[in-house]
Amino acid sequence: MATTLTESDVVKMISSLSNWGRWGKDDELGTINLITPDKRRRATALVQDGVPVSCARPIATNAITADTSFQPLRFMVDSGEGRDHDSPERILQRRGASEFIGMVFHGYTITHVDTPAHYFWQGKIYNGRSANLITSREGAQVESVDLLHDGVVSRGVLLDIAALRGRWLASGEGVMPEDLEAAEKSQNVRVEPGDILLIRTGYYARRLAEGPRHPLKDGSPAAHVACMPWFRERDIAMLGTDTHNDVSPATHPGLGNVVHIVGLVGMGLWLIDNGNLEELAKACSARRRWEFMLTIAPLRLQGVTGSPVNPIALF
Repeated sequence: MATTLTESDVVKMISSLSNWGRWGKDDELGTINLITPDKRRRATALVQDGVPVSCARPIATNAITADTSFQPLRFMVDSGEGRDHDSPERILQRRGASEFIGMVFHGYTITHVDTPAHYFWQGKIYNGRSANLITSREGAQVESVDLLHDGVVSRGVLLDIAALRGRWLASGEGVMPEDLEAAEKSQNVRVEPGDILLIRTGYYARRLAEGPRHPLKDGSPAAHVACMPWFRERDIAMLGTDTHNDVSPATHPGLGNVVHIVGLVGMGLWLIDNGNLEELAKACSARRRWEFMLTIAPLRLQGVTGSPVNPIALF
């Protein structure tokens, strides 16, 4: 299927897989609507050991690597240097440390969530709204990450494609629908409506072993756009991987990041980019269980198209 998908086929997916109007003309949540109170209650029943596992990468504020999009900035507003021999008056006045942190979290290194407003197609965002609603001054006037102010709690499922193949996926290699089916069978798990699906390609494991590389220059794996009908059929609420969620080099260079376009714009499918699924894969393998409760709490940023996140799986 991958070799026969033309750019025209991908463009047709935007409408054929569309969720525009599915939850009403004013909807901004998209596939988050699939996480119902009953779904959350059933997710809590998956907690047996009380063991949490982070699915986020550390954020370095003191180094630039090959895959750094924009260097996160840390300015110390106040520190503890010299406090052990300051005057008594100064010791009383300056009793703590604080810092300024600034970052562009969209990119290739920071674990973050994309809202549907993050991507445009022909001047439109999810549910047919004008991209003009995302402005330089006000930011995202609709579909902002603040919609998730109560957080996200659902059943998480890890499909470990790297383990299935016995290796990390190569640069430019796409995860196909048949890989997802094979992983489900191998792991004895099935992706269900409202799930948060995490796909491990081994890309971050390779980064840890061989060092950073730039995904646009050196390539990276991801779920292939051919998987989008599968995601729509299974009605997943969110998609997360250990990559930036699009195969590089681009499978359809005339369109760009096609998973982002079809997913965010057409389906209203929220994405988790640049996850760290290594500890999660070990925890799942040790228990022979690839389902868990997953919690995601974005920052309450108003008018913003995403947020750094630290997804926590709880076993």
